[in-house]
Amino acid sequence: MTSTPRIQPVNPPFSDALQSSFDIVMPAGIPPLNIFKTVGNNERVLSRMVRGGLLDRGSVSIAQRELVILRACANCKAEYEWGVHVVGFAEKAGFSEAQIAATCDKALDDNLWSDEQLALLQLVDELHETAQLGEDIWAKLRTHFSEEQMIELIILAGLYHAVSFVVNGLRVENEAFAPRFPE
Repeated sequence: MTSTPRIQPVNPPFSDALQSSFDIVMPAGIPPLNIFKTVGNNERVLSRMVRGGLLDRGSVSIAQRELVILRACANCKAEYEWGVHVVGFAEKAGFSEAQIAATCDKALDDNLWSDEQLALLQLVDELHETAQLGEDIWAKLRTHFSEEQMIELIILAGLYHAVSFVVNGLRVENEAFAPRFPE
């Protein structure tokens, strides 16, 4: 779906405060993404947003983190954020093209995913659908993840719901380099 952004991204020259926030999340020499330039219309919120991310080295692997993020974004129909994460992290996470596409498919293909990955997908789906985790999925997850990891995984799913709300609610324009949802 192509639509006009509801709030236009800020343009250079950026204030020192904005540039400082962009420097936290963007590699040197890479211009800020549309999401950051759009949220940059509120410097305080952008500052808090970029300092509260979970894209650092955490208690879960990059593959675990990105699977949760891709599924959360797909569930929320947040094509912008899904595409940015596919470009930025899917290769590092070791996902195949089929797995990337399957993050958007409600049916879970047991042949594409390990038991651990299926548990992660079910975690995201159940939180998305019910805002809770039943005992069955909790028990399955606990065979793979520590308490520290469980906290991070649940926060990730929630955080990327919030990010999805931002990109969808503001109609942030897709990045030209990012893929779209599979057909």
